[in-house]
Amino acid sequence: MSQAAITIGSKVRVTRVRDRIPAGLVATLQADATGTVKDFKLTDGKGIGVVVELSGGGTTWFFDDEITPA
Repeated sequence: MSQAAITIGSKVRVTRVRDRIPAGLVATLQADATGTVKDFKLTDGKGIGVVVELSGGGTTWFFDDEITPA
C-alpha cells in the first residue's frame, strides 16, 4: 500500500492486525472492518501509524500495512 493513497478523511478497511487486541475491538472489526482516517502518528521513530475511527464505534490506530483504501 502506498502511504500517498491514504489521507485524513479517507475511507479504509482494516485487513489484518499484527498485535493482540482486546476482544471488543475484535468484535467491532468482525462486524465492520471499515473506518475513516482521522490522523497519523509516529509509531517507533521509524514507522507511521494511522488513527482510524471505526464505523462500528471507537477510534484506534493501525500500522499502515494493516489497512487498505476502502
